[in-house]
Amino acid sequence: MNVVPDTSAVVDGRVSERVEDGSYEGVTVVVPEAVVGELESQANDGLESGWDGLEELKRLAAFRDEGRIDLRYVGDRPSGDQRSHAAEGDVDALIRDVAADNDATLLSSDVVQAEVARAKGIDVEYVEPVARGVVDELPIEEYFTDETMSVHLKTGTKPKAKRGSLGEMRYVVIDETETSEERMAELANSIVDLARQSSDGFIELSDDGMDIVQYRNYRIAVARPPFADGIEITAVRPIAKTTLDDYEFADELRERFLERKRGVLISGSPGAGKSTFAQAVAEFLNDNDYAVKTMEKPRDLQVGPEITQYGALGGKMENTADSLLLVRPDYTIYDEVRKTNDFEVFSDMRMAGVGMVGVVHASRAIDALQRLVGRVELGMIPQIVDTVVYIEAGEVHTVYDVTTEVKVPAGLTAEDLARPVIQVSNFETGRPEFEIYTFNRQVVTVPLNEDGEDGGTETGVGRIAKQEIEREIRSVAHGHVDVELKGDDGAIVYVDEGDIGTVIGKGGGRISDIEGRLGIEIDVRTHSEKPGGRGAGSAGGDPGGNGRGGASGGPDGQVGEERGSVVQPEITSRHVVLDVDAGVGETVEVRANGEYLFTATVGQGGEVQVSRGSAIAEELEDAIDRKRTITVVPAR
Repeated sequence: MNVVPDTSAVVDGRVSERVEDGSYEGVTVVVPEAVVGELESQANDGLESGWDGLEELKRLAAFRDEGRIDLRYVGDRPSGDQRSHAAEGDVDALIRDVAADNDATLLSSDVVQAEVARAKGIDVEYVEPVARGVVDELPIEEYFTDETMSVHLKTGTKPKAKRGSLGEMRYVVIDETETSEERMAELANSIVDLARQSSDGFIELSDDGMDIVQYRNYRIAVARPPFADGIEITAVRPIAKTTLDDYEFADELRERFLERKRGVLISGSPGAGKSTFAQAVAEFLNDNDYAVKTMEKPRDLQVGPEITQYGALGGKMENTADSLLLVRPDYTIYDEVRKTNDFEVFSDMRMAGVGMVGVVHASRAIDALQRLVGRVELGMIPQIVDTVVYIEAGEVHTVYDVTTEVKVPAGLTAEDLARPVIQVSNFETGRPEFEIYTFNRQVVTVPLNEDGEDGGTETGVGRIAKQEIEREIRSVAHGHVDVELKGDDGAIVYVDEGDIGTVIGKGGGRISDIEGRLGIEIDVRTHSEKPGGRGAGSAGGDPGGNGRGGASGGPDGQVGEERGSVVQPEITSRHVVLDVDAGVGETVEVRANGEYLFTATVGQGGEVQVSRGSAIAEELEDAIDRKRTITVVPAR
C-alpha cells in the first residue's frame, strides 16, 4: 500500500500516529518534495506549523530505520512563485500529481484538497484537522485591570503595562518574572489561533514577522523575528466609552454636526483620547439618523452594530473609498489619517459631498491643519476641513473654525498684497488665531495672537517676513546677513561690504524685485553701519545708508574712468574662477565692458570664485558668452 500525505497531514502528525497504532505497519510512505519545500518555507518564516511538520518527517525517518515503513521522497520542489500562490492551490496540485503517479492513497486534513482529489479519481483518506492551541479566552487578559490601557510583553523582559486615567498614564512593571521565549511563543500562537477560530475575533493583517489581531475590544500586535529582535506582544484596549455630552462645547458641537455635513479633524497626541471622542461622535451621528460608516486599518473603534466598520479593501483605502461612495454614507469616520494617501482619500470623499471625520496625530491643534498643506491645493483646505477639534487628556481642549477670505494678510499694509487667506479662528471666542497663505511663493502659517513691537516680541508675520528676507539675501550674499525689522512694512539688511553690490544688483534691480515680492521696503547697509558696529561709514549712494546707488561710486553701478585689469575667467563644473592681481582678503569689483557686475573678496591663491547656478554667476557667464571684456579693479 502506498500513502501520500499532504502538508496538513504531516503538520498534524497523522502519519506517525497511524504507524504507531499499527494501521500503517509496512506501508510505503511517499512524501512529495512539494511538502518538504512548503514546510521549509514555513519554518524559515518562523511559523510553528513548519517546525511541527519537520519533526514529523524526522519521526518517519526513525520508523524507516526500524523497518516499520518504507519511506521515499519523490516529485519536484515547488518554485518560489508556486509557494507564493500556495493559497491558490499550486502546491496542492503538485501533491495530487504525486498521489496519482504512484497509485497511492492521499492522506489529508484539508477538506478542499480531499474533495478535489476525489473529483479527479484519487483514493483519499480524510482525517479531521488537529485543533492547535485552542483557547477559550484571551491568554493575556489576566494582565488587564480596569485602568489598564495597554500591555507590553517581550521575550526576556518583565511584563509592563500603561495604567491610569487619560492624561495620567504610567508605564509600570506588572510582573517581576521575565517572560521566556517558550512562554512568549505559546502566548503568540494562542492569540493568533484564537482570532482565527473565534467569531469574536479576526486577523487584520498577517505578514512575515507581524500579525495584527482584533479580538473583541482588544487590538493586539504580535511581532516575531526576523521582523523584530524577539517575540513581542502589544495589546491595546480602550478604557473609556463616552458620549458627546461628556465633553466641553457639547451643545455647540452637536449643533455644528447637525447643521450640515462637515469636514472635521480630531487631533491630539497618542493616548490623548482621540479615538474615544471619534466613537462618541459616530454614535451621536448614528442616533440622529445619519448613515455612518468607518474606515479603519486596523478596525478597533468601539461602535454599535448599526455602524459598519470597513478595512482597507485589497490593502488600499482608495478602494474602500470607491466602495463607500456606492454605499452613500452621510458621515464617514476615518481613523488614523496619517500618510499622504490617507489625506488624499479623505479629501476626495469630502469633495464628493460625504461628511468626513478624520483622526490625526498632532501635538498642537494647528498642526493637524498644516498636515494638509502641500497634500492638497491650499485654497481647497477650508472646503475639505472646516473644523479642528484638539483633544488633550481626554478632554476637548481647543476647537478651531476654518474659513477663507480674500484680504491683505494681518501685519501687511500694501493693498496690492491682497490674496486668498485661510483664517483659523477659536471656536469659543470667534477670534482669529492663525492665518495661512502664500508668501513669497511659500505657504506660511502665521500666528496672530502674539504681541507686536510694543510688547517686546516680533509678531508672527514679522518673524515670517524676517525669515523670508534672510533667505532671499543669503541666496546671493557670501558673508553674514542680519535683518532688522522696522514696523510691518520696512526692514534694514546688514551685509558685508563686499556683498553690497551683489545684493542690490545692477541699478538696484535685484533688491527691488525682492521688495516687490515681499511687499516690504528694504534698506541695505554694511555691518559697520549697524548701531554699536565698528564704524559709521556708508556703502556709497544714498546719504541715509541705503546702498542702492553705491557700492561702485557711479550711477547704476557704473565705475568712473578706472579701467582695471583684464582677466580671463575659467569655468569649472562648480565655479567660475577669476585669477586676479590682488592680495588675499582685498575687496575688488568685477565689471564687464566697464559695467559693474559685483563686489567680491579675494580668496587663497589670488582667486575669486563664484558658485555656478547663483545669480552672480549667471550674469558673469552671460557676459563671457557675449565676449564682453571682464575687468577687476580695487573696490573703492
